[in-house]
Amino acid sequence: MTVLSLPEGDLAEPGPAPAGADPLGLKAAALDYIEERHWDILPGASVMRVDGAWHCSCGNAACPAFGSHPAHRDWNKQITAQPSRVHSWWGEHPDAAILLPTGRTFDVIDVPEQAGCLALARLERSGANLGPVAATPTRRLYFFVLPGTKKKIPEMLMRAGWGRAQLDLICHGEKDFVVAPPSRMGIGGQVQWARPPGESTRWLPEAAELIPTLAYACGRERY
Repeated sequence: MTVLSLPEGDLAEPGPAPAGADPLGLKAAALDYIEERHWDILPGASVMRVDGAWHCSCGNAACPAFGSHPAHRDWNKQITAQPSRVHSWWGEHPDAAILLPTGRTFDVIDVPEQAGCLALARLERSGANLGPVAATPTRRLYFFVLPGTKKKIPEMLMRAGWGRAQLDLICHGEKDFVVAPPSRMGIGGQVQWARPPGESTRWLPEAAELIPTLAYACGRERY
């Protein structure tokens, strides 16, 4: 079974980073997603701690998603696979979140952490084909699957016997995005990989292979 150890929020207030520095490894991670994984990325907002209080770089004091949303309103036009844009943006904003647009190379099934850990353990024991899995400090797990899943989820849940159940199972697909490791998400810490992308997770699974187990695990969470 995969054991997750989610990082706690760092209460220290870091000083300004030198121009072009990459203190959190975000620029390096963004370049890796583009150059090694061939994934598109999207510049996100930053979570900042100023005068003892947390702020989002968007400037909205009531922002409901610190560092978990795009840095630009026309975000769909800011999606890129160009390393030069990564060097430019993260060179100026080294603490900006990395967002991954879904519905292109992959969709993402988003479930509560406890249900996700149960499902992950069962899927690993069964030898199921698994893609990358990310864990967020908001206690969610992201399962990366082939694109086009979002439209098929209702039918897959029906076939698995969960069509009428109110499950906490969300699919991020076309015109959506998720926050990528090692971005800070809110004030709780950073997103991290439970199963990192690599050779063993390069081939994404069909969602139909995972949905019965994920739905069962989410169903247990209801009781």
